[in-house]
Amino acid sequence: MTQDKKKTGLILSGGGARAAYQVGVLMAIADLVPRGTRNPFPIISGTSAGAINAAALAAQAHNYRMAVRGLERVWANITADQVYRTDVYSFAKSIMRWFVTTLVSGSTPVNSALLDSRPLHKLLSMVVNFQRIQEALDRGDLHALAITASSYASGESVAFFQAQPHLQEWKRARRLGRRSEIAVNHLLASSAIPILFPAQEVEGRYYGDGAVRQLAPASPALHLGAERLLVIGVSGNTSAMRQRDVEGYPSLAQVLGHILNSVFVDSLEGDVERLERINNTLQAIPPKTRQQQGVSLREVDVLKIYPSRPIDEIAAEHVKELPRALRFFLRGSGATRSPGASAVSYLLFEPGFTRALMSLGYQDARQREDEIRTFLELP
Repeated sequence: MTQDKKKTGLILSGGGARAAYQVGVLMAIADLVPRGTRNPFPIISGTSAGAINAAALAAQAHNYRMAVRGLERVWANITADQVYRTDVYSFAKSIMRWFVTTLVSGSTPVNSALLDSRPLHKLLSMVVNFQRIQEALDRGDLHALAITASSYASGESVAFFQAQPHLQEWKRARRLGRRSEIAVNHLLASSAIPILFPAQEVEGRYYGDGAVRQLAPASPALHLGAERLLVIGVSGNTSAMRQRDVEGYPSLAQVLGHILNSVFVDSLEGDVERLERINNTLQAIPPKTRQQQGVSLREVDVLKIYPSRPIDEIAAEHVKELPRALRFFLRGSGATRSPGASAVSYLLFEPGFTRALMSLGYQDARQREDEIRTFLELP
């Protein structure tokens, strides 16, 4: 990367198993860059499952293709039991422990959640070499990595960042940036979907999924110096989604899916739309006028890539791949039927589903190859 290029930020949103789509997009970009090229995204910001992809890229920033191939192997072969305990005993134990303890003592037990995420801790420790993140920063292959989590104590959205020494912490309304050495607990905290996965302790406080209360998903990358942004979302492509009339009262799974989508999808799309409106406004103001009026805002180029096909529909095709015990517990909620598949898509860590999303991401990115080349200034 030459010094005169704009610093490019990569934003990887949350969404559980949906994050496999991001890997497909990254695979397509890997086909476009020359072999041995370092990461074309010096600033990487990840939230929830996107934080896992972000950390893996940062740790291998010296060789982008190698980093993407590693993610490809993991997501193409991932299974639910590598993320959470899938046996009947574990499910029953979690539910009874939560219910009985709360009923008897009136307090919530530590590490209380419907799913036991200890297998994910083991997987992340194997997949991400956290020591290499600082090495990438020291070599200049990486400018900054930000991992966002939600503080249960303060209600703030906290962007933990490991970056070049001159970058400063920041504080805004309900969100802040805090310098930290990224470790496995940061990723576990950022991806801890409330109620489903237990909160994680980071630097003495408990945190949950970073998408919760994240009012401005693009903010960390901009604070860390990004001058243009590639945003990879995991929405259901609601603009292209055909309307389906579902008769009767909505199932519990439909309601949960609606809530999860509002947390993981709406805030990112809304923030990107807001950024685009600011760009349009600034373009209408002559540079001389901006200088005279003391306008400190700057234009930020944005390239957004969202799924071209509703992820809910893909999840409905693969819902039978869920572990048998989980299907049993979710059966009554309506999650194993098509209208409730949106909620299931966040937990569907199985090869059939993740490979389908990776394929979709790859195809979507290849169809926009010219845009990507121009945006990243690739030959």
